[in-house]
Amino acid sequence: MQHNRYMKWFAVAATVGMLLILLGGALVTKTDSGLGCGRNWPDCNGSLIPKEITPEVLIEFSHRLVTGVVSLSILALTIWTWRKLGHVREVKFLGILAMFFLIAQALIGAAQVLWGQGDFILALHFGISLISFAAVLLLSMIVFEVDRKFDADNVFIGKKLRWHTIAVTIYSYLVVYTGALVRHTDSSLICPDWPFCYNETPFALPNNMYEWVQMGHRLAVLIIFIWVTYITWHAIKEYKNQRVIYYGWIIAFIIVILQVLAGMLVVLTRLNLTVALLHSLFISLLFGLLCYMIMLVARSNYNEKKK
Repeated sequence: MQHNRYMKWFAVAATVGMLLILLGGALVTKTDSGLGCGRNWPDCNGSLIPKEITPEVLIEFSHRLVTGVVSLSILALTIWTWRKLGHVREVKFLGILAMFFLIAQALIGAAQVLWGQGDFILALHFGISLISFAAVLLLSMIVFEVDRKFDADNVFIGKKLRWHTIAVTIYSYLVVYTGALVRHTDSSLICPDWPFCYNETPFALPNNMYEWVQMGHRLAVLIIFIWVTYITWHAIKEYKNQRVIYYGWIIAFIIVILQVLAGMLVVLTRLNLTVALLHSLFISLLFGLLCYMIMLVARSNYNEKKK
């Protein structure tokens, strides 16, 4: 039986809303609008609705407003899916995960406004939101019965691919953290060239912490690019008969390429805002897809135990 049409629309809205929270947070950081509302939270410069509107106030206040509305919609989606789809193994866990990390990221954001946080703590903010986004995305995929359309309920994944899927997903979170650290330490343009910090001296070691942060992130990206390329090759070779695995890893490979290109263009365009937001978008989509692959690994383990 197909799920309620209204639930599908609501799931799409919640997923898009969660993506807006991610991109809104990135926009706040990139435009240095974190204190647009002063050291006030949840009010903005001493009032519920800001009286004086500047670009920084508009960006920060809009981000808070979107976060509040989307939080309520995700709570509603969680309750709705529990009631209608509670028989699906992952639904309750994903709902709890989405709400927990959404609240956690809101509290970290509030703490930054009220008391300030170090760069290494702030870099966790995007990653925590990313977990909530992935959980909402997976809930939406369950609502849309993606599993049935691609026969994902009957998937079987070998030990080799299972290990790589879990490991690369965990590693991707580290890559996300290094990227967020680049933003929060203002290291985005510390290296004027690409792919090396200074192309005329490609093998020179970084001179300061900021160059270490930037080049550490580039190295982390290179590793995940090679890793996803290898996994995609393995999936194409061994899983042609399992469409969800076959096409899932091809899509992951395409997203990784787009992510690398966006990162390159961030440097070459000197931090163009649109390119920078696309950079955040691609890594969000990649992490969401990798988390779906983790869910398939769990399904595969469950199917094996039933045999």
